[in-house]
Amino acid sequence: MKTPVPVLRLPRGPDHPDSRGFDPSSPRFQALRSTRGGAAAAAAGLPELREEQQARSLLRQRYLRSLLAMRDAQVRFRMYERVHVEARFGASDIDVLNFQVSDLQTPIGVQKEALLRCPDMISYSLEL
Repeated sequence: MKTPVPVLRLPRGPDHPDSRGFDPSSPRFQALRSTRGGAAAAAAGLPELREEQQARSLLRQRYLRSLLAMRDAQVRFRMYERVHVEARFGASDIDVLNFQVSDLQTPIGVQKEALLRCPDMISYSLEL
């Protein structure tokens, strides 16, 4: 019997209708352009759009700096179903969908290492 060969699937190019690329004629690009005012508005330098972009950039920088400040800090997480846990913060993934923590103290015991899903959290806090 011959050895099966795995198939390598390459991502679709921007010309494909289901692509996630940046083809200006793609439905996704058109939808984003219509909701954001489009690249033409940004190029024209509308003050409202420029201010919004600066505000978003500033908020994103502050949030990322807060994640850096949390490194190795003891953090309290308030989860759904009235669950409160505490752990030493390690890192976040690039999409901020998961937090890696150590010494997670839960109502039923301590977990040495764990991943906490951000959609399961209501809030988190720490002492500075």
